Amino acid sequence: MAKDDIAPRKAFPLRLDPALYEALERGAAAEFRSVNAQVEMLLREGLRRRGVKLAEPDKRRRGRPPKEE
Repeated sequence: MAKDDIAPRKAFPLRLDPALYEALERGAAAEFRSVNAQVEMLLREGLRRRGVKLAEPDKRRRGRPPKEE
C-alpha cells in the first residue's frame, strides 16, 4: 500500500485534565495502543453507542514496509 493510498488524518490540539490523560495512558498501555489510537477508539465507540454511523477506518499496515527490489 503506497503512502498516497492512505487517507490523511485530521490533527488538532486537545487539552485534557492530567488525571484523564494518565487514565488514557494506562488504558492504552493495557491494550498495546498509543494514547492517540486509544482516544480514537473510545470516540468511535461512544459515537456508535449514540447511533452515529461512521465508515470503517482505513486499516493501516503495521511493522516494517516491504523491501523494494
